[in-house]
Amino acid sequence: MNTRSLDAAVPGAFAAPADPEYIAWAAARQRRLWRRRILPALGIVGLVFLWWAVIAVFDVKPFIAPTPWAVLETLYAKRDVLLDNLLPTAMEAAGGFVLGNLAAIAIATVFVHNKTLQDIFFPVVLMFNAVPLVAKAPVLVLIMGNGMEPKITIAALVCFFPTLVNMVRGLESVNPQAMELMRVLSASKTEIFFRLRLLNALPYLFSALRIAASMCVIGAVVGEWVGATVGIGAMILQATFNFDSPLLYAAIVMSATLSGLFFLLVTLVERWVIRWQPETAP
Repeated sequence: MNTRSLDAAVPGAFAAPADPEYIAWAAARQRRLWRRRILPALGIVGLVFLWWAVIAVFDVKPFIAPTPWAVLETLYAKRDVLLDNLLPTAMEAAGGFVLGNLAAIAIATVFVHNKTLQDIFFPVVLMFNAVPLVAKAPVLVLIMGNGMEPKITIAALVCFFPTLVNMVRGLESVNPQAMELMRVLSASKTEIFFRLRLLNALPYLFSALRIAASMCVIGAVVGEWVGATVGIGAMILQATFNFDSPLLYAAIVMSATLSGLFFLLVTLVERWVIRWQPETAP
């Protein structure tokens, strides 16, 4: 008997039975994926339309707020200048992101293992974070000069505090039963940290990293406002003083795009690292 006759003799012998629950789950998952892609796009389109409508209805002068089309033309016409100024800002933001988060993770680890140091220095960190960023930036420029170092430091300070707070909370909020089991098994502090505390803190850490991914660009731009001749921050100041609103808005769009790319990169890394988290309910 050939394969065709066998299939006819035993219907469904080689076909997997359709599971209604799996089909419903797959359909719901597909709808969630489309929602995540379509709704943000609709939000951006709606924002651009509102921008255009406000200018058209209230007859806003071009030197105050240009039309979206004028900004798009500037992005294309001056793309080389914008990209040349975006590169140093991206380097400063990326350097501050790495430096600030690594320092926060290291200090959070020390705080969790030494409560005395946490009680002493955590209020100091809180007070330092309360100082406005525009007040810290000139001091850092005076100390470090007018190069990339103060901009990287400012971006690092912006990233530092949210990551420190979330990392400390994640390392401390361990299941007491799991901690007791590790102690019963005579696990060392190193084993408890890497096998229990760190894994528990990863969702908290990536929540902070998503915030830092956006804030590091703000820190770099603020640092460039204080003293820089290149960068998106310097371009924003020059466009403001020259009343070149299309270039001003184009620079803002470039900085927002850079923040979005950093945020997307962190989100992709989070999905790759944290694979055990269940999907949210629809």
